[in-house]
Amino acid sequence: MKRVVSVSIGSSKRNASAEVELLGEKFVLERVGTDGSFEKAIELIKKFDADPEVAAIGLGGIDLYLYAAGRRYTIRDALKLAGAAQRTPVVDGSGLKHTLERKVVADLDAEIGWKGRKVVMTSAVDRFGMAEALWEHGAEMVFGDLIFGLGVPVPIRTLRGLRLLARLLLPVFTKLPFTWLYPTGEKQEKQIQDWRGRYYDWADVIAGDFLYIKRFMPERIPGKTILTNTTTSADVEMLKERGAAMLVTTTPRLNGRSFGTNVMEALFVALAGKFPLSESDYLEYIEKLGLGPNVTRFEEQS
Repeated sequence: MKRVVSVSIGSSKRNASAEVELLGEKFVLERVGTDGSFEKAIELIKKFDADPEVAAIGLGGIDLYLYAAGRRYTIRDALKLAGAAQRTPVVDGSGLKHTLERKVVADLDAEIGWKGRKVVMTSAVDRFGMAEALWEHGAEMVFGDLIFGLGVPVPIRTLRGLRLLARLLLPVFTKLPFTWLYPTGEKQEKQIQDWRGRYYDWADVIAGDFLYIKRFMPERIPGKTILTNTTTSADVEMLKERGAAMLVTTTPRLNGRSFGTNVMEALFVALAGKFPLSESDYLEYIEKLGLGPNVTRFEEQS
């Protein structure tokens, strides 16, 4: 049985594992958090790299690459983590995000109807495929990278503005310590309720990285749709309690949680038996596995 392991610099409280059988092969999917420790993450990656049962390693809680406005940017701290593996392919989910999340938006258009919907993305530069797809389907956007990432009260409302922001800031930001840019370890559990909550109130749909979404979420989000990826059973219960109408995760739920795109991308690599994968490879395996969004409607459960 092949193992696919995600080493995350996020909280160990979100650890999970699941056994799946896909295309006639059995896999164990695992997520191991290091509570913000890059040193422990490097040790784990070296350990899993030496294990012949581990077919691919995912990087969780950090992006290796950001694809924005037709360019690829490499996050320096993530490159150090990936370099700890000598034998095993290491992926961060960015390739799958760029294809799968774009497809999810298109597939859900008939059901949700994005045109005219007010959508706030807490961070768009790390999910540029989703951002572009929502814009192309006519959503009224607020790209909140400056708001939620830097605490600067400047909403970006056009795709052109987002592209300009990416080209100006990403060459610099990708070289900074990652902990300056994204919560790791225990910081992921801290919730901040301040002026940024008004963008949640404005929106019909709250989209992006779930840890960012949760970090700034008001106590009540009545009627909101959440479009995200990795959520635990506790996250789902929290959204229901706060009044959300719908949760859409771009990857399927296994054992009560949706695994990150880094895990799913590593699974694709393990299935394909090659690395790296092209965009056509991602689309091929999305089709073969019948991957689609998981939609939870809380109003129907109440």
